[in-house]
Amino acid sequence: MHREYCEKMQQGDLREFMDSDREFVERFQHFAFGEVPSMKVPDGWEPIGDRTRHMAILAVLIGCQGIDEYGKMVEAALNYGVTPVEIKEIVYQAVDYLGIGRVYPFIKATNNTFEKLNVKLSDEPRATTDIAAEDDGSDMRSRRVAGTQAQVEIFGDGMKEFWKGGQVNYWLAENCFGDYYTRQGLSLKDRELVTFCYIYAQGGCEPQLTGHTAGNFRMGNDKSVLTQVVLHCIPFIGYPRTLNALAVINKVAEEQEGK
Repeated sequence: MHREYCEKMQQGDLREFMDSDREFVERFQHFAFGEVPSMKVPDGWEPIGDRTRHMAILAVLIGCQGIDEYGKMVEAALNYGVTPVEIKEIVYQAVDYLGIGRVYPFIKATNNTFEKLNVKLSDEPRATTDIAAEDDGSDMRSRRVAGTQAQVEIFGDGMKEFWKGGQVNYWLAENCFGDYYTRQGLSLKDRELVTFCYIYAQGGCEPQLTGHTAGNFRMGNDKSVLTQVVLHCIPFIGYPRTLNALAVINKVAEEQEGK
């Protein structure tokens, strides 16, 4: 399968290393582009699609700072159904979880790839909140109010007063959720999925990963979806952080089953 997969990905493989590192490339491609995409899932699980898999790969590469591979996988993601707008939204939202210092190169890499492929995005705004809006009934919603609404939808009613818990909590509602989660281009379900990927890929954020695993479950990205996402990303992130993510997924699932 890996030959067909590599051809569709265009530049997402390691063909540039075939002369210098042929043995390695053959083994890696066989695993990453053959065994992993064609793995069987347990009975009762719905396989995740190509679009979901490649959205997750992009988010994981941002999370682990895999800038060179990311530049190649943008083209692959386009070939597998991820739209240019969705790719931009994945990059923008990553700033809240990694900071601009780590995301800046990925904005450049995305723009460079789009320019090379002659991909054009419309100038139509995708923001649904207004930086200047207050709770005055204006057409453009207050960032904090809209952010809190998104938090409640993802995590439950316990988030209604979360913004009152201090400056960081306020900014989480206003900036992280109010500025980014409310944007058009990705559903809340997709945004919570890529957030899970940013967090587990950078490592050392298991408390946050636990919360966002529960949020994903509420949004419909259940244990089967998150487990498949993590398994499909093994070639891009490696085994240690994969095992940590799987442990968190299983723990949250067990806790929810026990309720």
